[in-house]
Amino acid sequence: MDTDLLDQARQLSLQDQLELVEALWDSIAKRNAAPPPTDAQKAELDRRLADHLANPHDVLAWSDVKTAALARIGR
Repeated sequence: MDTDLLDQARQLSLQDQLELVEALWDSIAKRNAAPPPTDAQKAELDRRLADHLANPHDVLAWSDVKTAALARIGR
């Protein structure tokens, strides 16, 4: 990373920093860019897949999950 650029960004007002972050985020989103998963995330995905393959019938319907989640937040 260009540390000079970062130093310049840090000198901006809070409002300008927020606008910069928003503009950068929008630019990333338009490219559908996503960072690759970390090693920890890959391990968790592998663990979940292995659990699913070992227990393929241990699932819940989306409608049940949604209803339970909405009940937990009082809707």
